[in-house]
Amino acid sequence: MQYLHTMIRVSNLDDSLRFYCDLLGLQEISRKDNEKGRFTLVFLAAPDDEVRAQEDRAPMIELTYNWDPETYTGGRNFGHLAYRVDDIYRLCEHLQANGVTINRPPRDGHMAFVRSPDNISIELLQKGDALVPREPWASMENTGTW
Repeated sequence: MQYLHTMIRVSNLDDSLRFYCDLLGLQEISRKDNEKGRFTLVFLAAPDDEVRAQEDRAPMIELTYNWDPETYTGGRNFGHLAYRVDDIYRLCEHLQANGVTINRPPRDGHMAFVRSPDNISIELLQKGDALVPREPWASMENTGTW
């Protein structure tokens, strides 16, 4: 058995690609438009997994964009995605500077949570040992739910 991907339905493909690729740093591995089914599938992988993903040997995110408008609710009920990051403070600063709310700040230098444009909860975990706690993160309160 091999874990392949997690599928997330998205309401705006451009907003989602900006979040996952431009802000989080994932790489687009492939894209499939299905005119008959009226949907687009975009497969994404973390940069360290890109080569393995192209060989279908690494976990990916499948963004499913249905061309006919739908309302999606309950994004949190599926759980969350988790990514190990090189510098949790730098990534959170980058996300915040680009309008992303840090729902659970990395107060401990180890873990943070944010949400995608479709309200999917994403956990960010510091690679290796936790970083030394520092401001503004150490005293920052939670915002919303994560």
